[in-house]
Amino acid sequence: MEYVLELDITSYFDSIVRKQLMEMVEQRISDSRILGLIGKWINVGVVDQGRILTSETGTGQGQIISPLLANIYLHHVLDVWFEEEVKPRLRGEAHGIRYADDGLLCFQYKEDAERVLEVLPKRFAKYGLTLHPEKTRLVKFGCSAYFEAKRKKGSTATFDFLGFTHRCASSRAGFFMVHIGTMKKRLRRGLLAISAWCREHLHDPLEYQQRILNAKLRGHYQYYGRPTNYRSLTKFAHTVRSIWRRWLARRTRGRRLSWERFSRILARYPLLRPRITHAWPKG
Repeated sequence: MEYVLELDITSYFDSIVRKQLMEMVEQRISDSRILGLIGKWINVGVVDQGRILTSETGTGQGQIISPLLANIYLHHVLDVWFEEEVKPRLRGEAHGIRYADDGLLCFQYKEDAERVLEVLPKRFAKYGLTLHPEKTRLVKFGCSAYFEAKRKKGSTATFDFLGFTHRCASSRAGFFMVHIGTMKKRLRRGLLAISAWCREHLHDPLEYQQRILNAKLRGHYQYYGRPTNYRSLTKFAHTVRSIWRRWLARRTRGRRLSWERFSRILARYPLLRPRITHAWPKG
């Protein structure tokens, strides 16, 4: 694949057309009692400051069933349509990947990608959906694009998907590969959350702080621990240590918490080191 079309669907919870959604659900469910329950669920109002608010479209955000119904809606609006109607009309290969409201459409030829990009807004408008104008874009991404840019001493475009920045690269043997790293926005957001937690729990026992911080680090490594992302994991771990030291220094009542003293604290209450939790994909 040489071209990637990034998709970001805006306000899809609010824009779902209920009548069309129920028609999609009815394709797989025939039990009238279940359909009646789903109909009541999506039509129930929301209590806001003692008032009941109702609308004619959308599914209520926060409802347990809303993500499931939204995925059913987008499955028919995008996934099935792309596989059954779009791909047979294209000149080359094409593949679609979607998770909730984020998606990627990959194409072998530029003209195929441009044709789909032109018709997508019309398709989505038919079902009350819109594409984010800034986050929906077509980029040249792949083996040919990478080695062409390398010959010209340039760089290829990158794209973000599910918290990772994807970039073209080559292995030590010179073969093309895709490297992924933590998005800068996600990295910054995670560190801000760590800092806010340390501030809120400043006077908690060190043993408790260590346990919770290690749980947060473990969760970060389990998601972002990809083979090409070790540098970002190391940066995250080092910054978490610095944040912890900075907030612990507030407990010293004017005494400076040197790195030497903090190292002794870390020796007693160590934080988890970065680790790769996902193996290289097979094939």
